[in-house]
Amino acid sequence: MTERTARIAEKMIEYDCGDIRRIEHFIKVYGYASAIGRLEGLNPRKLETLEIAALLHDIGIKVSEEKYHSSAGKYQELEGPAEARRLLEDTGTDSEMTERICWLIGHHHTYGHIQDMDHQILVEADFLVNLAEDHASDEAVRHVLKTVFRTESGIRFLKSLWPV
Repeated sequence: MTERTARIAEKMIEYDCGDIRRIEHFIKVYGYASAIGRLEGLNPRKLETLEIAALLHDIGIKVSEEKYHSSAGKYQELEGPAEARRLLEDTGTDSEMTERICWLIGHHHTYGHIQDMDHQILVEADFLVNLAEDHASDEAVRHVLKTVFRTESGIRFLKSLWPV
């Protein structure tokens, strides 16, 4: 974790102050995303971008619940990028990285036509955490394995967590 990423983690913990479940969720997604990104050989800049996106991926939930009375993925994707831009101000994150982070946040519930490795890894990391938190059935795990997971590391993690 870079110093910038640590500062962003701290800002995100403050953003979700008091909501332990949400804070633990994004910390777990960050952990999986970081491990998979390293195992899949992402370069340092792409890895940092992925790690920050993993920390911020659900930042749109609070606004979505206020505006739409829902935390549905489509609302998170809609509201998250603007919230992330605000949080990233004064963190030394350049505009190119900020735009990629916001794009990833705006697509982390979009599973069709994933083409970039950072997007694939973020989706897999979020699934690993969501499957556990939702106590997914073996059938659900097999379905996600077949339809979503593509990285060798993510597949190994999924099979280690749920030997289905």
